[in-house]
Amino acid sequence: MESGPAVFAGAAFTLFGVGLLLWTSVRVRLREPVAEGANPVTAAVLTSLFGTAFLITGLWVFTRP
Repeated sequence: MESGPAVFAGAAFTLFGVGLLLWTSVRVRLREPVAEGANPVTAAVLTSLFGTAFLITGLWVFTRP
């Protein structure tokens, strides 16, 4: 049965993506560093891109038959 692992993977990717986007937006809003020792703009953009990629991947896993 492949639906169990697919649901777990979809949930893991989606929750991680949402968590990463939420954490990044809070850090940017409070003007705190997103990644220690990195350029603030680059770190915010990269974490936003990766968070979106994880979220899209999780949603894609849920739509697979």
